[in-house]
Amino acid sequence: MIRLRRKRNRAMFGNTVAATGWGESTFAELAWDKSRNAGLRWAIAGAVLGAAVALVAFAPAAWLARWVASVSDERVLLADARGTVWSGSAVAVLAGGPGSRDASALPGRLEWTLGWHGAGLELHARHACCLNGDVALQIRPGFGRYTLNLVPPSGWVGQWPTAFLGGLGTPWNTMELGGTARLVSPNFKLESVQGRWIADGRAEIELVGVSSRLTTLDTLGSYRLSLAGDAANPGLTLLSLSTQEGALQLSGTGTLGPTGVRFRGEARAAPDAEPVLTNLLNIIGRRNGARSVISIG
Repeated sequence: MIRLRRKRNRAMFGNTVAATGWGESTFAELAWDKSRNAGLRWAIAGAVLGAAVALVAFAPAAWLARWVASVSDERVLLADARGTVWSGSAVAVLAGGPGSRDASALPGRLEWTLGWHGAGLELHARHACCLNGDVALQIRPGFGRYTLNLVPPSGWVGQWPTAFLGGLGTPWNTMELGGTARLVSPNFKLESVQGRWIADGRAEIELVGVSSRLTTLDTLGSYRLSLAGDAANPGLTLLSLSTQEGALQLSGTGTLGPTGVRFRGEARAAPDAEPVLTNLLNIIGRRNGARSVISIG
């Protein structure tokens, strides 16, 4: 009898589950919970992805300004940066580095746009005072390295007042230079490999009509500073300074590398200009007779 009752109860319970659909509704609720949890996870993932995309798309120009200050040891600054990393503007400033009070700013605003170009990025810069139209800089990232390739317009790339160099501090602020510095670069490329810069190609900086308040001469002369990659030592950039014309004769050679600038040269006065250039020659370098020895690094 007892066994019969147990079988009867089981049968009755089974009939009740089947009749009410309680089992099917439980499975349906479990499936709904799983679906709801999966939907929630996808919603969160979508929100995070959307926020990341928005963060990149609308990254403020101040981020680029901080990066430029960092890689230049606070000697090149983008002040009052506006817009985004991709399209913005700022005031270009030269400074003497951390803790320095020296600074000089260019007139107007430097404008830029940054976009994708092939496997890398391309930066277009415009500055009414100083750049020759639209200047492009191609940025190609790699494993532990990236390359900067200047795509110059026809002719010169940019020109700046030499007084702008006064922002770098001594000795530029003491000399109070006048004149124009012009960059000409037919094929110059920089590559950063694990924090070490490697130059390829050639660039020239023409210093035209240079003057100084330390002398009564209207102009000191015109000069050319050449930068070229060293095939034998890829980590070094060769420097060469020569005089094109003028009362102050400058010459010298050096290198730019991981340890900084190393330069050896000399300054002389033309025979008829030595009396008015004596004070300037004393400031430029160490006097050795009629010449002033220039030693950097």
